[in-house]
Amino acid sequence: MTNQTDGETGMSVEAAEDGVAGKLERVIAGQLRRYRTAQGLSAAELAARTGLSKAMISKIESASTSCSLTTLQRLADGLKIPVTALFRGADTDRDATFTKNGQGSLTVRSGTQHGHEYRVLGTLKGRTDALEPTLVTLTDASDVFPLFQHPGTEFIYMLSGRMIYGHGAYEYTMEAGDSLLLDGEGPHGPLELLDLPIRFLAISAR
Repeated sequence: MTNQTDGETGMSVEAAEDGVAGKLERVIAGQLRRYRTAQGLSAAELAARTGLSKAMISKIESASTSCSLTTLQRLADGLKIPVTALFRGADTDRDATFTKNGQGSLTVRSGTQHGHEYRVLGTLKGRTDALEPTLVTLTDASDVFPLFQHPGTEFIYMLSGRMIYGHGAYEYTMEAGDSLLLDGEGPHGPLELLDLPIRFLAISAR
């Protein structure tokens, strides 16, 4: 088979790509192997489709060589996938919050001393556009019903109990399975607790 050359440098593509493998090479290796095997292709069959050698395919899948953009495009064309699919998982250092059942940070808000519990289930540091999920538990049918206003939107999903929830001039009777999406600028909050205990998930986006 004739050795392929890089049009920009005139160097052998396969020779120019040999080097020390890093994180990106390992990601590409895993994705290439996954897509190839999912399509039932052998390394030789993929080599025939792409014009690369079988040895080069093996090197890429073992993360023992780096790929040029030309080679990545050939692989993507041979597998009939977007070239970006070969990089999927490369940018993995992203913030995430995992909260076990019954955990989460308790926050003090109006009504906290009157049987209203607000448990924040997760936050992302440094993100002004992040969602804020809060598990609200109401256990006391007191007459303290705090109303909230904030920028952005809020989604409420009822888990148990029954209540009348207000938003601006409107009232909604909510029970398990009901949901409400509202504009956070309008005053909102429970108006009447009908069936205790009440638990609902409130997710705000600012």
